[in-house]
This record gives sequence, C-alpha cells and structure tokens, in this order.
Amino acid sequence: MLIGAVMLAGCNKNDNQADAYGNFEATEVVVSSETSGRILQFNVSEGVDIDEGNIIALIDTTLFHLQKAEIDAGMRSIRTRINSINAQNDILDQQIANLNVNIARIGNMLKDEAATQKQYDDLAGQLAVLQKQIAANNTQKASIAAELSVYESKKATVNEQLLRSTVRSPLKGTVLEKYSEAGEITAAGKPLVKIADLSVIRLKAYVSGTQLGSIKIGQECSVRIDDGRKEYQTFTGKISYIADKAEFTPKIIQTKEERVTLVYAVLIDVINDGSIKSGMPGEAIFDKV
Repeated sequence: MLIGAVMLAGCNKNDNQADAYGNFEATEVVVSSETSGRILQFNVSEGVDIDEGNIIALIDTTLFHLQKAEIDAGMRSIRTRINSINAQNDILDQQIANLNVNIARIGNMLKDEAATQKQYDDLAGQLAVLQKQIAANNTQKASIAAELSVYESKKATVNEQLLRSTVRSPLKGTVLEKYSEAGEITAAGKPLVKIADLSVIRLKAYVSGTQLGSIKIGQECSVRIDDGRKEYQTFTGKISYIADKAEFTPKIIQTKEERVTLVYAVLIDVINDGSIKSGMPGEAIFDKV
C-alpha cells in the first residue's frame, strides 16, 4: 500500500508538471520627441491605457509659428514682384498690339508709295524691342518663381515640424514608464514614455528536441501562472513561433547541469485579462498530438 501511494503521488506530480517554462514578454515601444523645446502639455500617467493616435505631449511651437510668419511675408513680397512683372507685360502687350496696327497701316501705304521703307523699319524695330523686353521680364519672372518654390519648401518643412511637435501614441496600449514632465525642456530623440500592448502578451518558453514533434505553429495549449502558493491561473494560448535553430538552455530558468542542453525557443500568444505582467514567469502545457 505504501509503494502504491508513492507511485500515485508521483503520477499526480508528473500530471501537474508543465512541458515548458519561460517568461512573458510584451511589445514595448519607447516614444520619443521629434522636436526640441519646452513641454507645454504632458497629460498621460503611468498605468493609463491609451489609444493609437492619442496625444501624449505637446512641445512648444512658438519658434515654428514665427518662422512660418516670416516665410509667409517673404512669399507675399515675391508674389507682389510677380504681379508687377505681369502688369508690365500687359502694358507691353498693348504697345505691341498698337504697333502691329501701325505696321499694317504703313505696310499698305508703302505699297502705294505713301510711306517710306524707313518708317516701316522703325516700327518693326520698336516691335522687336518690346518683344525682347517681354522675354526679359519672363526670364526674371521665372527666377522669382524659383525663389517662391524655395519659400514653399521651407514652409512645408515648418508645417511638418509643427505637426511633429504634437507627440502621439503609435499604438494602443498601456503607459509603462514616463520619463519627463510638463515644463521640462526636451530634445529631438529624447524618450518621453514607454508604451506596451498588454492585450496580447507572449510567453517565451523553451522546449527540447524531443518535444518538437508534439507541437506546431497555430496549435493551442494551456498557459498558467502562479495564483497563490500552490494554485495556478490558467489561460489558453496559441503557438505563434518555433525557432528553427537550437540554442543552449537559458541559465536564468535552468539548473547548471541543464544549461548544456540544446533547446528551441517557442512563442505563445496569450489574450491577457490584466493578470499577466511583462517579465512574469509562466508555464506551458501542450496538448498531446
């Protein structure tokens, strides 16, 4: 009876033993400022859920608005110069039209010998001068238009800087850490917050070569975490990745003797109800296939 009890206890212990062990990992993103300046607004707090696109912080945009106003003034000045050239060309076009009338009249008189060839040539010369003036004005106009395109490019750059002064969340998740506060000076590339998507969290576990035949990508399994000293909280997980190369057993979760064993990393996606935190240890139990 004593031997039977020991064997039964051993069987129960094996039935309760997990197939793989590891730690949970979340997709973490460090959000940084893309511009430099004083933080005017920073209304998020650690532990708060945030949706994708929500505003995290607003960086001071005063200098950008002043630059934009200066650019707008320069563009107005250039447009005034272009309008002035257009007005000059309108006058020249009218003079050319008048000359064409006179040239036609002198041409008819020349046929009747009522006008001289010199009169005709003088009018034709004046017409050529006016046409060259219009060509010169158009060249100057093209040069000024090129200046305007430079201002437009500068304005687009300032508008983009204004847009990037509003820091938005790149994903839906939870604010894990906050590195600055409103009123502080930040710089481009300086981290502001760390955000993680905790709705689906991954257990990174390790299996031996002999276990590879019993698991496959897309297979569901049981994932559990400690719930008290002797109890477990169980979740349904799905295998999303199986490493194709072996590695030595991670020493953080195995004894010294077992660290020489080759294992394969496995990622298991688990829908999180808020109980699982990044870095927590977890266990996986695979269904036999």
